[in-house]
Amino acid sequence: MPPTLTAGPPAPCMKAKIIITPKKAVLDPQGKTVQSALAHMGYQGVQDVHVGKYLEIELADGDKDAARKWLDEAARKFLSNPVIEDYRLELE
Repeated sequence: MPPTLTAGPPAPCMKAKIIITPKKAVLDPQGKTVQSALAHMGYQGVQDVHVGKYLEIELADGDKDAARKWLDEAARKFLSNPVIEDYRLELE
């Protein structure tokens, strides 16, 4: 269950970072466009480019394991498309 928000002075917080990228087997048109543009600009040697999403979520300080569990669920069910995307979750 997501943490509840409370009014009052700012509490210490945890920061979650979620990085979502296309799976390696999925065609990434944005990545290919960036790769091509880099080559045309003279940046040689770029093997592959993947364009994804980056999210930072600040949470009230609390149970890190519970936060990781519900963030993982949110990333899997809502923030990413598990059919075509992978995600990585970091919690500070």
